[in-house]
Parts: sequence; C-alpha cells; structure tokens
Amino acid sequence: MIAYDLGRMQFSFTDEQEEFRRVVRRFLQDKSPPAEVRRLMETEEGCDPAVWKALSQQLALAGLHVPEEYGGQGFGFVEHGIALEEMGRSLLCAPYFASAVLATNAILNAATETKKKELLPRVASGDVIATLAFTEPNGRWDATGIELTATPADGAFRLDGVKSFVLDGQRADLIVVAARSPGSTGDAGISFFTVAGSASGLGRRLLSTVDGTRKQALLEFRGVRGELMSEHEGGASALERTLDQAAIALASEMVGGAQKVLETTVEYAKTRVQFGRPIGSFQAIKHRCADLLLEVEHAKSAAYGAASAAAEQADDLPALASLAKACASDAYVRVASDSIQIHGGVGFTWENDCHLYFKRAKSSEAFLGLPGEHRERFLRHSGI
Repeated sequence: MIAYDLGRMQFSFTDEQEEFRRVVRRFLQDKSPPAEVRRLMETEEGCDPAVWKALSQQLALAGLHVPEEYGGQGFGFVEHGIALEEMGRSLLCAPYFASAVLATNAILNAATETKKKELLPRVASGDVIATLAFTEPNGRWDATGIELTATPADGAFRLDGVKSFVLDGQRADLIVVAARSPGSTGDAGISFFTVAGSASGLGRRLLSTVDGTRKQALLEFRGVRGELMSEHEGGASALERTLDQAAIALASEMVGGAQKVLETTVEYAKTRVQFGRPIGSFQAIKHRCADLLLEVEHAKSAAYGAASAAAEQADDLPALASLAKACASDAYVRVASDSIQIHGGVGFTWENDCHLYFKRAKSSEAFLGLPGEHRERFLRHSGI
C-alpha cells in the first residue's frame, strides 16, 4: 500500500511496487516503442493482438485489480495506477482503459453477484475485450446526459439510442451500456445492460479524432437486445463511482505521459547546441523546465493521493478524483505544449514524437470532462 501523509503531501512506494513498475516498464519499452505506436495508430483496430494477449495473460494486467474470487489478481488501485502510469509513458495502443478500467469497474460497482461471476473472469483474462458506453452526442459525462432508453421486451430489454466517444467501441466483444427507463430524467431510472459486439441492430462507426493512439467509436442502438446487468433503475450511484475511478486512472496515465515528455525535453535541452552552447544553459529554458517539473510533481501528488483514496474507499473520493483529473490535465497539456516550443522547428515535424504526446494530452484533457468542470465538481464535493 502506498504511504501518504495528507499534511505534508509525501508519497512513497514499497520495494515490491517499484519492482512491479520496472517489470511493466521493460515490457512496454519492448512492445510499445514509438515506431509501433505510429503503426498501430493508423489501423482501425489500434492494437496488436499478440501484445494484448501477453499483457493480459503473461503480466496479468487486464485483471490486476479484479478480486481473486472473480479470476483477477486482487491488487488495489495503487498498483493499477502504477501500470497506467507506465502505459501513459509509452502511449500504449491497446483497449486497456476501455476494458480493464471502464468496463471492469462498471461491472464491479454495478453488476449482480451472478453477473460478476459470469463476466469478470473472461474480461480479467483478456479473452473478452469490453468497454463502457455511457456518453452520448450531447457530450455530458454524467448520468444526466444519458438519453438512450431501455424498454422491457421478451424477458430482456430493447435498447434504442446513440452512444458516442466509446473507447474501442468499434472492436469490443462486450459492451456495458448505461441506459434509462423511458420517461425518467436526471439521476433516476439508470441501469446497466450488457450487449454483444455482434448484436443485431447495433451499428458501430470509428470516429475521426485528433488522437489516433486512442480509438473512439459511435454506437447506434436500434432495437438492440440488452441483458440487465445491475439492479433495475438503481445505477446512477454506481456510474458516478465508476467515473470517479476512471478519472483517477486517467490522471495516473496522464502523469506518466507528462513525466516522459519532461524527461525527453530536458535531455534535448542538454544536447541541442545553439550559439555555441547547449540551449539548456540559457536561463529562459532553465526556468521553463523548472516550472514544468513543478507542474508534473503537483499532478503526481494529486494522482497518487486519489489512488490511495480509491484503495481505501475514502468518503472524499469524488473530490479527490476531480482534483487529480484537473491537475493532471493541466500539467500534461502544458508540458506537451512547451516541449514542442523547446524543441524548436523540429518539434513541429511529423517525424518528431512531440505531437503524439500533445494529441494524447488534448484528448485526455477532454475525456471524462474538462479541467474547469472538475474544478467546479471538486468545490461542490468539498462543500466550498
């Protein structure tokens, strides 16, 4: 368990956690180098099946925080955050966030015991790629934005509506869908349903987004048969908890990306010579890099604190999740943007990797809500 002191904001990892980090980093350095990221971002699948199998079965990362009784490894959110941080460093192209974060947490938070035993072992093993479909074209990232309806029909439910920005929705084998009863509004009438990726009446279209390393899809439900996964009409709180956990996971991933960009930028500033001296020796560059370091360390503290709160199921989890998401978004976008500036002309070229991290930073900033939205949410949950 991570040790952290709220008063002094100091964090430390155990030796076992640091070794776990080294194992994951070595794997990703080998399997997700920049050349492979560039290759996969041009494909519709956005993933190498062999790498996904190795990640899921050899390292068992797909079921890292799934309890052992459901076929997982039984680790906590701190270890999960470490893995995601390393994936952010390497810009891993895989359905990990969709399946192991969004869908898995939704099942853990909302599903009945029978459904957990049915679904989680297959998802935890990586044999089934799952995703969570909750956001719609209105762009809301909470239960109030859900308009897709679930109507009882023939012992199951008929789903009608549209879901957008669904991570890896174009290829998922299992789709966990948040829907509402006809006529309900706000947080009322929300339930979770499971739909097979091959279901009749389901239309799937890959969206064109700024970040090719993370695939998003539009899903159209036209009378699609869905099986109830949760208790009927009581899913709003489970959705909120799932999104809090997802915000923390995304913050961890963004922190990893920001740290990698900072390291690359500092190294470039040490070796790039201008006017007969390394540009890192110029005061303006020194000050900018120092400011970026403070941004990244601030985001790390927020992300690590939120991960620890999730592991302990703390009452202030919603506030800390929003704080982590806002801080990590700001840090990643600023570091990625300033990295392009410090690299100079070469930073604007397609061959340089700066734009890959900048695009991931911008897409992550918007996903699950912009920083301003999360600051408002933090203040609301903090009672300020």
